[in-house]
Amino acid sequence: MYNTKAFATLAQTSPLAPFNFQRRDPGAHDVQIEILFCGVCHTDVHIARNEWHGTTYPCVPGHEIVGRVVKVGAHVKKFKEGDLAGVGCMVDSCRTCENCKDDLEQFCTSGATFTYNAPDKVSGGLTYGGYSDSVVVDEAFVLKVPKNLNLAASAPLLCAGITTYSPLRHYKVAKGQKVGVVGLGGLGHMGVKLAKAFGAHVVVFTTSPNKVKDALRLGADEVVNSKNADEMKKQANSFHFILDTVAAQHDINAYLVLLKRDGTLTQVGVPAEPLSVQVGSLIFGRRNFSGSLIGGIKETQEMLDFCGEHNIVSDIELIPIQKINEAYDRLVKNDVKYRFVIDMASLK
Repeated sequence: MYNTKAFATLAQTSPLAPFNFQRRDPGAHDVQIEILFCGVCHTDVHIARNEWHGTTYPCVPGHEIVGRVVKVGAHVKKFKEGDLAGVGCMVDSCRTCENCKDDLEQFCTSGATFTYNAPDKVSGGLTYGGYSDSVVVDEAFVLKVPKNLNLAASAPLLCAGITTYSPLRHYKVAKGQKVGVVGLGGLGHMGVKLAKAFGAHVVVFTTSPNKVKDALRLGADEVVNSKNADEMKKQANSFHFILDTVAAQHDINAYLVLLKRDGTLTQVGVPAEPLSVQVGSLIFGRRNFSGSLIGGIKETQEMLDFCGEHNIVSDIELIPIQKINEAYDRLVKNDVKYRFVIDMASLK
């Protein structure tokens, strides 16, 4: 065991503050990573503040981790000291169920071991995440980060990147298709970049007129004000695929009717309250309404390689760890373009 510096929250209403704990020494198949940067996901806020009612304290958030390998176990084959490496939302799974064998560990029937606030099957207790100076993870759940990418800006690819890449890939988005992205935030801005790289004609739906210029800068071909009924009506029956990243209550039917016959709308934002679906929106047009959860390790590596080839990273604001509570408050107000990333050198 070795001492690890971190920031943690000790109770639902407590701010994040310095916290020390013990990490396990690397085993035969483990990789120890010095964490250089960690992205801040809205999930971190939900869990740190117990908004999903499942948090165990103390809680060390963070599942968008990039850093440098400093030690490897005797049987590790994919990594060596000095390599750049990443860790996303999972650090283990059962590896034997049908979903795991299909490289879809996020749907592990026994439950994937998430990077923080999950039962730690190796060390006991709970997993602690990336708001720390170091992490030890089985090499099967460690990812190679392309050397050409800005390392800090690549951190959010480990969650926001794969969350948007996976459904685009699964539903075979390709050149010549028309793709909508609902919401231009941490997820939405990645959806725009990736859909454009897949060759699609990309339309952004937003309620914020001040985001029009940014949407076009990020690669959108069109921007629609979703509050404008006439603008929405012009888009009816024209989309092959729509990616909905909005995590607040909204009228999903307004977007379902924009799909072509056999088109798909995939929800990746998680509203607190159920969305009301008018079944007729699906029946008339044989439309599909689906959900998607991050991606497996194989697909996450594929996404990172794709981003390396197309030089895609997140738009970020780099912060020291000491500003994490301020960042949480700003994130709740959508006051970031488009992802906070912590410079973990500030922890030392």
